[in-house]
Amino acid sequence: MLILLAAFALGIMAGLRAMTPLAVLSWGAAMGAPPLAGTSLAFLGFTYTPWILTALALAELVADQLPNTPSRKVPVQFGTRLLVGAVCGAAVTLPGQTGWTVLVWAGVAAGLAGALAGTFGGSSARARLASRFNRDRPAALIEDAVAILGAILIVGALR
Repeated sequence: MLILLAAFALGIMAGLRAMTPLAVLSWGAAMGAPPLAGTSLAFLGFTYTPWILTALALAELVADQLPNTPSRKVPVQFGTRLLVGAVCGAAVTLPGQTGWTVLVWAGVAAGLAGALAGTFGGSSARARLASRFNRDRPAALIEDAVAILGAILIVGALR
């Protein structure tokens, strides 16, 4: 049951920042937690994957600060968050399974549900924080910190 909670929580982080939990998960996979070698998601632990995903995550953090960045709820951004949530959910439940079992599909569903909650909840929380600060940037930086630290804590707990 805790593994499904981890899948849901990583999905929430994907709803906040799409690439951050995937980059952190890739670093974890490269270090063996979760152990994805020999699975269909083994590419997450390949030598260059964490570096590429980290570059994408950093680009997303910068792009989020730009005034013309579209809402996280437009189709492309929303779909990306759902996809990343699903992949994260699969990645934490796949180790130790003999293929795509019911547990892995439950992980996918938990990751999707978390991404959905994180997308809408994160948007709402950021709007409330921005109104309290009378500016968006502090709210965005808090959201960045929650996504980064949350993903690190969740993936670290998989060890």
